[in-house]
Amino acid sequence: SAQRGIDMRYEEFTIEGRNAVKEAFRSGKVIDKLYVQDGCQDGPVVAIKKEAKKHDTIIRYVTRERLDQMSGTGKHQGVIAMAAAYEYATVQDILQAAKAKQEPPFVILLDNIEDPHNLGAIIRTANLAGAHGVIIPKNRAVGLTAGVARASAGALNYTPVAKVTNLAKTIEELKKQGLWFVCADMGGTSMYELDMKGPIGLVIGSEGEGVGRLVKEKCDMVAAIPMKGDIDSLNASVAAGVLAYEILRQRSIG
Repeated sequence: SAQRGIDMRYEEFTIEGRNAVKEAFRSGKVIDKLYVQDGCQDGPVVAIKKEAKKHDTIIRYVTRERLDQMSGTGKHQGVIAMAAAYEYATVQDILQAAKAKQEPPFVILLDNIEDPHNLGAIIRTANLAGAHGVIIPKNRAVGLTAGVARASAGALNYTPVAKVTNLAKTIEELKKQGLWFVCADMGGTSMYELDMKGPIGLVIGSEGEGVGRLVKEKCDMVAAIPMKGDIDSLNASVAAGVLAYEILRQRSIG
């Protein structure tokens, strides 16, 4: 079953111990974060930190107690790496997927999404609404963790996710390739009044912070979801779903 397939692919999620971590970097495994015991200056640990910097891995310095809590084996030797449960795609891979289907690209970009359940749910929606891929930023965002894989209900096997250093710059580059960008924001124009056909990028932010200013400034349109209730916001993954399906509807009527 798809669920079992996911389980098998994220067994390796936490990598502990100096040799294991060094080997993971050497084999080209994608490491999201490296936790290092604060103040540890041993040669092997310094070498691992150097590798991490070379691969742009986020390094967090924590106490020995914190590492003990995180450790499943009790043999962390001052280092624990968090490996991506899934391989990341490139932005080019996503555009290639659209080309292979002979469809104008439809990409979902996520700014400030830190909740694994939201990320997983959005990847699931992206898959069902016909998006060709999802783009997430390197910092201040959740990576492809086991929890995300679970929440995506198998969609991670089919929907490529790319991780970029700078979301605003990625938007600029994709604009040169003909994409238009729409960002979700309550202060925008009703999504029913916008033309969201053709090559499009949908930008979604977190409930708390929304889409960052720099990213928002790069967008061509700002879409608001009409709301009739008594509360003033939607969960990020629900907002992504509503907008993604409006884009799908517009694309399907040509």
